[in-house]
Amino acid sequence: TRGAAATSTALTDNELQLVVDQAKYFQFQLDDIEKRFSHINFQSVASDNAAYKLKDALDSNVLEYMAADAQVATAANARGGTVASHATPIDIGFGTGEVDPLNEMSTSAKLLDEQNAPEEGRFFVGAPKWYDMLSNTSSKLLSVDYNAGKGSLRNGLVASGLVRGFQMYKSNNLLTTDNASSNPAGTATDPVNTWGQMSSTSCASQLKIVESLRSTTTFADIVRGLMVFGRKTLRSECLGRTIYVTD
Repeated sequence: TRGAAATSTALTDNELQLVVDQAKYFQFQLDDIEKRFSHINFQSVASDNAAYKLKDALDSNVLEYMAADAQVATAANARGGTVASHATPIDIGFGTGEVDPLNEMSTSAKLLDEQNAPEEGRFFVGAPKWYDMLSNTSSKLLSVDYNAGKGSLRNGLVASGLVRGFQMYKSNNLLTTDNASSNPAGTATDPVNTWGQMSSTSCASQLKIVESLRSTTTFADIVRGLMVFGRKTLRSECLGRTIYVTD
């Protein structure tokens, strides 16, 4: 209609709240005598290891949170059941009655399409066992018909390209179904694949402190660090998980 007035939606900064309620710290001390007569810099080695452990703890915390919170709009997105019961996990493999892991990834991509999740920024996090299945000689990923002999998984560079529209990541920190509150005998214990689109989850680290100080009771240097962070699911329809077995 000519001259029709347009209405505006007011944007505010209080639509969503992300609570910073997670913390991890490290602390160690190095005695002066130990430092003086050591042939390596123990403090530097320990500091590097502690920094890695903080990042590893963050990775584990966020991935487990995402997998447990993947209550997507379509129940089928919780592939293989729920974390608490996982009564009918998907049997992944290349035999009769088993599901090709690449086909399972195609299903995950389709479910995101049905939720109108953007195609850019999709991710797929799997355990080393999952990538072992993908690089199996029976897998389509190793066929020149699919990748012209240049597949990233062939040389181990998992994150170098997209597979079924997903940026691929590998982690040992995925939630496992035997960590769930209920784990009936004979059910899945493989790590839970976590996949989705980057807008599904937010993570904020509000405090990172690493400091060194002298001990007040011994002749030693104390090194400690603190990381405080929070995470929140923003778009559950853009987040999913796959519970499976690889018998």
